[in-house]
Amino acid sequence: MKKMIVTIIILFIIFISMVIYRNMEKENELKVDEINKIEEYIGKIYGWKEITNEALPEFDDINNAEEKWIWNSIRENLSDFEVEYDQIENKIKELYGTNLKKQYPKEGTEFIKYDEENKKYRINEILLDAVKDSYLLNKIDKNNNGYTVEIIEYLVDYTNEDDGKIIIKDLNEKIIKELTTEEATESNIKKIIKDNIDAFNKKKITLEKENENIIIKKVEKE
Repeated sequence: MKKMIVTIIILFIIFISMVIYRNMEKENELKVDEINKIEEYIGKIYGWKEITNEALPEFDDINNAEEKWIWNSIRENLSDFEVEYDQIENKIKELYGTNLKKQYPKEGTEFIKYDEENKKYRINEILLDAVKDSYLLNKIDKNNNGYTVEIIEYLVDYTNEDDGKIIIKDLNEKIIKELTTEEATESNIKKIIKDNIDAFNKKKITLEKENENIIIKKVEKE
């Protein structure tokens, strides 16, 4: 009788452990809207290397990140041509959360200049070349505090698009694949990147949850 009771207790403990483990697995399962939210967020902060040296620089703390990249990201995500200073501050909090201690310079920067006459900040137009800095989400791991995301970085060169040619390059401008404009669909480009994954630069991005937002914490080279 005692052996039976002990066996029942052991089986009950095993059952409870399996239930707890399964619940933990469910909590760490990625939902489609989470993936979309991550991709949308990275798209907001992914810049242009011709302006900020790297489209997404490496850093171990957001406060150590390249300021040109931070301020350009703010500029890219402001929809109005003229803004108040508090609009800039709100956008900083939205994109980088409370971890970022830097304040936008009151005198303005090359990206958002202060207009002394109107007492407002004006978005400065930046001319870009025909080479688009791009990334592909490769892997996402979910944890209690947020996500760890691996991206593959590449360039899409539209310089000769009028001649019907689009070129996929790595970050060192090495040609990986030449495509016609008809071949250069989003799905086909993604397939080429995955088929040549070892030719491209990879970065690991640490994202954390802050209220309803996700914010970037760290970027490392893989």
